Amino acid sequence: MTLSMIDAAVVLLYAIGIFGLAQWVSREKAGHAKTTSDYFLASKNLPWWAIGASLIAANISAEQIVGMSGSGYAIGLAIASYEWMAALTLLIVGKFFLPIFLRNEIYTMPQFLERRYGPRIRTLMALFWLALYVFVNLTSIIWLGSIAVTKVAGVDQTLALVILGVFALLYQIKGGLKAVALTDIVQVTLLVLGGLVVAYLTLDKISGGEGVTAGWSKLTQTIPDHFHMILKQGDPHYMDLPGLSVLIGGMWIANLSYWGFNQYIIQRALAAKSIDEAQKGVLFAAFLKLLMPMIIVLPGIAAVLLAPGLAKPDEAYPTMMRLLPTGLLGLVFAALVAAIIASTASKINSIATIFTLDLYAKFRPQPAENGEGTIGSERHLVKVGRITAIAAIVIAILTARPLVGSSEQAFQFIQEFTGFFTPGITVIFLVGLFWKRANEAGAITAAVASVLLSYLMKVAAPTVPFMNRMGLVFLIALALCVLVSLVTPSRAGTDTIETGDVRYATRTGFNVGAIGVILILIALYATWW
Repeated sequence: MTLSMIDAAVVLLYAIGIFGLAQWVSREKAGHAKTTSDYFLASKNLPWWAIGASLIAANISAEQIVGMSGSGYAIGLAIASYEWMAALTLLIVGKFFLPIFLRNEIYTMPQFLERRYGPRIRTLMALFWLALYVFVNLTSIIWLGSIAVTKVAGVDQTLALVILGVFALLYQIKGGLKAVALTDIVQVTLLVLGGLVVAYLTLDKISGGEGVTAGWSKLTQTIPDHFHMILKQGDPHYMDLPGLSVLIGGMWIANLSYWGFNQYIIQRALAAKSIDEAQKGVLFAAFLKLLMPMIIVLPGIAAVLLAPGLAKPDEAYPTMMRLLPTGLLGLVFAALVAAIIASTASKINSIATIFTLDLYAKFRPQPAENGEGTIGSERHLVKVGRITAIAAIVIAILTARPLVGSSEQAFQFIQEFTGFFTPGITVIFLVGLFWKRANEAGAITAAVASVLLSYLMKVAAPTVPFMNRMGLVFLIALALCVLVSLVTPSRAGTDTIETGDVRYATRTGFNVGAIGVILILIALYATWW
């Protein structure tokens, strides 16, 4: 399949428009060179709507649109728990985590770890996150994106890889996080509208032109096994989504780690102009997460009827896009490309932030007075960040095929791989935020134990679902962290995180919105249990 001239023109206009907008918001004031705060944290001046939109744009990319739609094709609506439980997680992050991070003016997650525990854990986790972001997340985004581009536009997949990576790099390299966040409201608007159009047309196609309601009714009646949120133990996909673990088990470990302690995501909220703006932003994102399964999962489920026998589940969403008429295909394809570009650019910026501020800046020589362009100056660090961004995308393009290309369901591949590390990450941040006695020895023990125990359990007990494994490893790592912290001395003066004057009270608007999210979640699970 190839794009028509009209569709190609729509995509080209989008590319030109969004690139121009990114460069416009990235412009520098006369006589003002970008500082690290400007480049990596958008001058700590983001409004709530930019934070909320950017959280979703960073999160929803090819790994969700293509990968989760593929899981919807293979598993069904149960995969939507990743989206719906994320909405609840965002409320917790906004109420309990962000007040501490913003009170202490945290730039990066490794920086928090150093101020709370010591320098060794900062370096260890910075190296881990860099490896994860480059070799798992960034490669997955551009690989799955290239699948979609190839399926819809008919271009060579290697060429699609290069185009997506280079465009995302150029899109953000001048302005950093500001270029990404302030254009994400456009990206998310296009993503939501495009996704709703695909969902509408697939349901209408299923009904034979009798409308969305008739299509939904036929879909749920024809493949009822695809409409259970809580899978029973005999289900063939129980290993991926093991029953109640999505509500009270291991999914919480994954969600808290991803939404609360992940530089790639939390960086947007750290750049807020105030705690109120940050909390309104995460609430906005929580409501958007409730909508995402209609945009992402539903087309995959519909493909079971409209395109049975696909070679791979990850082909479901691109295949459904073929239903779109000329012109509209270009718009929806632009929406898909928007999601891929926004997420790729966000990941690139977070890689640059961690490498520059958490590794390179620690060993830089002190700049000479007024040495604006010298090694170690603010301008020099921004330059290092840009060079890091280039290196990251080149590595991802070269390694995407061998690392991700062999996976049947890339979304599940990502979840299981990161599940080796997330129990330890969740432990060291939770105890670091809320238990003063925790020390660096306990934190390092939890981080190392998480990887070793996860690997041993996967080898020794392969029939244990990875989500249950995450929950069990979390409890063991937590116990080890507490034990080691109690039997080893705390190093005086290492903890510089202030929590005594942190206010956890939230405004009425946040509270009302949070109750609304919770009630919607109860209704959804009660309906599709």
